[in-house]
Amino acid sequence: MFRYIVTLLLLTAATAVHAQTAVRTRKLPATLGLESGFASFETSDFSIKLVNASQTLAALQPKSATGFDFTPADRLKDRANDDFYQFGDINFRIRVAPGEWRYFSTASNRKPVTPLVTSAPDLARSDLTPSLSPDCPVQVIRTWTVRNAKLVLQFELINKTDQAIEIGHLGIPLIFNNIITDRTLAEAHDKNTFSDPYIGLDAGYVQVTRLKGNGPALVVVPEGDTPFEAYQPLREPTRPQQTAEGMFEWVVRSKALAEKEWGKAEPWNPPTSEILPPKGRRVIGLRFLLAGNIRSIEDTLKTNGRPVAVGIPGYVLPNDIEGKLFLNAPSKVLGVTIDPETAMTVTPARPPSSKWQAFVIKSNGWGRARVTIKYANDTRQSINYYLTKPAHQVVADLGKFLFTKQWYENPSDPFGRSPSIMGFDRETNKIVEQDHRVWIAGLGDEGGGGSWVAAAMKEFVAPDADEIGKFEQFIDGVIWGGLQYKDGPNKYGVRKSMLYYAPNDFPNFAYDKDRNWTTWASWKKEQAMSIGRGYNYPHVVIAYWSMYQNARNGLAKAHPWDWYLTQAFETTKFAFSKKPDGKYRVEYVELGLMEGTIFLELFKDLRREGWTSQATELERLMKDRADAWAKEQYPFGSEMAWDSTGQEEVYAWCNYFGYDDKARVSLDSIIGYMPSIPHWGYNGNARRYWDFLYAAKLQRIERQIHHYGSGLNAIPVLDYYRSHPDDEHLLRIGYAGGNAALTNIDRDGFASAAFHSYPDTLKWDAYSGDYGMNFFGYAMNAATYVADMNEFGWQAFGGNIRVNGDRVVVTPLDSMRRRVFIAPLGLWLNLDAGSFSSIEIDKKKRTVSVVLSPATPNVIEARLRVEQTAKLKSFAPERSHKTERGAWVIKLRAVVTKIELTEE
Repeated sequence: MFRYIVTLLLLTAATAVHAQTAVRTRKLPATLGLESGFASFETSDFSIKLVNASQTLAALQPKSATGFDFTPADRLKDRANDDFYQFGDINFRIRVAPGEWRYFSTASNRKPVTPLVTSAPDLARSDLTPSLSPDCPVQVIRTWTVRNAKLVLQFELINKTDQAIEIGHLGIPLIFNNIITDRTLAEAHDKNTFSDPYIGLDAGYVQVTRLKGNGPALVVVPEGDTPFEAYQPLREPTRPQQTAEGMFEWVVRSKALAEKEWGKAEPWNPPTSEILPPKGRRVIGLRFLLAGNIRSIEDTLKTNGRPVAVGIPGYVLPNDIEGKLFLNAPSKVLGVTIDPETAMTVTPARPPSSKWQAFVIKSNGWGRARVTIKYANDTRQSINYYLTKPAHQVVADLGKFLFTKQWYENPSDPFGRSPSIMGFDRETNKIVEQDHRVWIAGLGDEGGGGSWVAAAMKEFVAPDADEIGKFEQFIDGVIWGGLQYKDGPNKYGVRKSMLYYAPNDFPNFAYDKDRNWTTWASWKKEQAMSIGRGYNYPHVVIAYWSMYQNARNGLAKAHPWDWYLTQAFETTKFAFSKKPDGKYRVEYVELGLMEGTIFLELFKDLRREGWTSQATELERLMKDRADAWAKEQYPFGSEMAWDSTGQEEVYAWCNYFGYDDKARVSLDSIIGYMPSIPHWGYNGNARRYWDFLYAAKLQRIERQIHHYGSGLNAIPVLDYYRSHPDDEHLLRIGYAGGNAALTNIDRDGFASAAFHSYPDTLKWDAYSGDYGMNFFGYAMNAATYVADMNEFGWQAFGGNIRVNGDRVVVTPLDSMRRRVFIAPLGLWLNLDAGSFSSIEIDKKKRTVSVVLSPATPNVIEARLRVEQTAKLKSFAPERSHKTERGAWVIKLRAVVTKIELTEE
């Protein structure tokens, strides 16, 4: 199941490379000096090796994980040339005012360093002058040392001149083992790491986790005055690729970068410089901490006197949600600065204990905002937030934009794409009617299906009669019989794209001459008509399933509900059917598919409807796949060499069929790449870094902020949390990932594929692209979570909460208001129809009062599902109500309706 398409990716990247990752073509000599051997050292946490000639790091092995290395030690020979960075290098740009910035790097023209005499606790000390230009006015002394039993890397910069020098860029390369090239999935999970930055000034850090999601984690923090001001990719002789994300730099000062390279991008923190006085000295450094596991990273920070921030419900804050910010720091808060100044209010609140300082946050603005905290010890901490309209309004805006600006009507379209919801270019404010990556304008794959999948799920989250009517036109006019075969041997098969390159067949269609139609991505007719890509099938099932849900409640009119349910089932059955030789008819379906959760939701609905034969057939098809996954060590392969999308469906079916070990392996993998970070962009951000090549306007390999991995991977995280409600880490990362999809939607409702994380851009991509898969994750996760947290007491994620003695009142404010999870009771409440107005919990009596919103012309009955997901006592309504498809049917009043749930 471990597939390699690296060549294909490199061919694509060759036409899409960005200056930040430009390839150097000159032949480079090997200058690291590996032939000189290594020096070995021990600390309480690590076994360390340094290259004798360069005194750069050659190995950083945690003693608690034998044979594992956080650095790419096994690639050292491949990375021994000039311009490959090592841990222990330094970069800086300096000038003597009013001169130009001059760049210096110890990696550009490496020479053996000059060793200096060391004494305990120093491990190695050297003068880096030989590796710097002869006319460099700054001497750099590097020291590897141990302080308070922790490994420290320190640089001392010395101004050799009688003139003041301005330092406009000061960076420390961070070299971790993210190179998974030529490795099997098992080898990658055993050997490789991912790193995630908290770009938080003096409180900043980088966490380095194993792909497998368990075992020790590395936490790199400032030593002394070394603020984490910015984070940027390093330019190396080999560009990043799908199997190697690239190396990055901890940037202490960034003014010169902002002036010269970052253009008009808005940095995470204000760019600064500093003055190195004549003959002056400046010391910066990093400290290496070892956490026992990912969940203990924050405890490790606290133990080592580092500030820790916990935002509830996270760092994406709708205007109607009351946010909480808890700070555990060795110093008192002196002041708080907000940028933009009017975007938020931050008010001190009663702390949960003496260990914490607490604040209430109210959002008044929209978009990016930054809170900067000044402590009494003169250190600063920045926390980046993203502010949105209330969630229900964001979703309404999305629907309006999709069904107006992105609604495509052109009866003469030769490819039969009308009427439909198509991709959009926000820079030109036009529908993307053609792209040489034909699927983007062909309604296929993720890049072309994204907008109509978002539209389908919008109608599940917040149905609108006019929009549903249009979507039904799209199904009848484009999907059924167009994108999906409606007859013949391929009936129910899904094409890869409706657009393809055939200028001779369509002489009246003006293919854009400025595009390169000779690439592999410009499919011809045969490729576009292929039914062979399994990843396309969940999209179509989602369209039918959403309309089934609405038809069941009387909102979809073009077909009865059973037609939509049948279409969803038959599409699924075709996708997983086999040929006479026993092989799957459609490729990739032996893998976990993104949005594959939809098949489990379909299965549940088939059972609820009493469609026993169809449910049994679907269960059999899924069992075949799950049985195969159960035999694999890491069962979530992909069409990519490594991916973060298969875990979602593998978890779902392994969990259903009782393959708990494989469900847990999938979950642990997600925990490994889905961090808890005090920053809206990285918090809950499941790792994706190559899909800009396939669905974005700005094409490059780059860490994607809140691409669809965030929403999809939150599904299994929150599902597991509901059955293990004591695991608060899962609640925090799962809610963050699920809620992240709101940030992609702009003020008018346009939804971007993802946010560009490179500091020269830091903005949303102009294409809508494959956003819909992210919104599917959002829709599956949208809920209000109520938890009695270990350190912070009763809190709500997705709503507002008030605690008065034994009485807890929660107002759900997520966009659906149809799901509430009460963690202390293990109680999962779902409404098929109707909405929650509030939930009242009596902690002492252990009762729950469900307050339902008033009846509307379209909704006169609520259908309430009461599920006990954790092994606790079950709840049911006090009064008897009839049931329908497993839900309690409750007649709604003109005013609110109150239902009491008590333990049975």
